Amino acid sequence: MRKVIVLSFISLDGVMQAPGGPEEDISNDFKYGGWTAPFFHEADEAAGEMMEKQMKSADLLLGRKTFDIFAAYWPEHAAYWPGINDVTKYVISNTMDKSDWKNSVFLNGVDGIKNLKNSEGSDIQVHGSGNLVQTLLKHDLVDELWLKIFPVTLGTGKRLFGEGTIAAAFTLTESVITPNGVIFANYKRAGEVKTGTVGT
Repeated sequence: MRKVIVLSFISLDGVMQAPGGPEEDISNDFKYGGWTAPFFHEADEAAGEMMEKQMKSADLLLGRKTFDIFAAYWPEHAAYWPGINDVTKYVISNTMDKSDWKNSVFLNGVDGIKNLKNSEGSDIQVHGSGNLVQTLLKHDLVDELWLKIFPVTLGTGKRLFGEGTIAAAFTLTESVITPNGVIFANYKRAGEVKTGTVGT
């Protein structure tokens, strides 16, 4: 069975929309596209090392909108993400079944995701893909969360955890705090939520 790892940039209030640039996703009149940019610079070695580690070759599972963004950018900028053109890109779409971007495979719905997860192969990374992530969380198909938490609140925008998210426990496996205050926190699924009374 393959692990599904969700990687996400999120604000303190859980917004994940358009972290990379002003035109990335302007749906619902979102005005803060590119909100992560001020926190990344070449001198920030801690962030650079973590990003390099997280962008090592792995198959990808993407929603349609994120796939369109990636397919328009990464084939010509693969030097910044070595291996991106060679890994398999699995895409969830009801309206698209082929692409010029090599190694793109199209799936349809939750059953396709479950079959992929139950197959043999490398870990599968999910980047962006807000609607897809909601589906994965609703059906308990996320094995790990690799979050990059930024010290801003945005008030509006698409959030990582929607109303369909099930109750689930996670264990912190790795964390780094950059000089700019960005928290890299990796979690793995750890069974059911436990409750109790504090102090007893």
